[in-house]
Amino acid sequence: MKCSLKKTLRSGKVTLGTWVTIGHPDVPDQLQGLGFDWLVFDTEHAPIGRETLSRMIQAVDAEKVCPIVRVGAIDQYMVKSALDMGAHGVVFPLVNSETEAKAAVQFLKYPPVGVRGVAPRKAADYGLTAAEYIRTANEMTLLVAQIETRQAVENVDTILSLKEVDVAFVGPSDLTMSLGLLDDRSNPKVIEAMKKVIASCEAHHKTAGVLAASPEEAKRDVALGFRFIGLGSDTRFISGGAKPFIEAAR
Repeated sequence: MKCSLKKTLRSGKVTLGTWVTIGHPDVPDQLQGLGFDWLVFDTEHAPIGRETLSRMIQAVDAEKVCPIVRVGAIDQYMVKSALDMGAHGVVFPLVNSETEAKAAVQFLKYPPVGVRGVAPRKAADYGLTAAEYIRTANEMTLLVAQIETRQAVENVDTILSLKEVDVAFVGPSDLTMSLGLLDDRSNPKVIEAMKKVIASCEAHHKTAGVLAASPEEAKRDVALGFRFIGLGSDTRFISGGAKPFIEAAR
């Protein structure tokens, strides 16, 4: 595998990525030249189907940027499909317990660690590098567990006790909602929960991740100790660029 993201994360460096939600290969093709370390293709909330996802991953040069897929659920079929297409990691939504984290590990890893079936396509250059791929995939493939509910925060230590979990990724909007605060993302209770996740990551030698909605949030998140930081999304970049341009022109 060409992606060196896990090595970078283990060094403690901050990595920056973004969410890709528009189903066209031009989007990741353009984003990969801007300096991001990773791209997450969102199949949980975005209307991206399997064939479209495959073509979007094909547009990515893994030596430039690491392709990661957020699946819609902790589901064996979704996970192996994303990995065989060439994803170098998977974001699992709503990981609320050690049991759910163990299921994520099972679906992500080849035997004897997990139960992933052996049929890599793009991941192994359509068979040309299959021998190398199946010998390195378990070590190199990234497991990102989303911590986005009150229950997940309470169970974060047991979730991160699994050595195969690489990143605990805070979903600020869902966590805020789970705490009964609607859209008050900057509420002290949300920050307190974030700090608990960061502390657990430090104790278990894992990486803390988060999605920042603005440059100000990104700066705050780095200061808090997050090292796997999502910077908005493709749709936010379109709106954020177009709206002030229109307002200035008018």
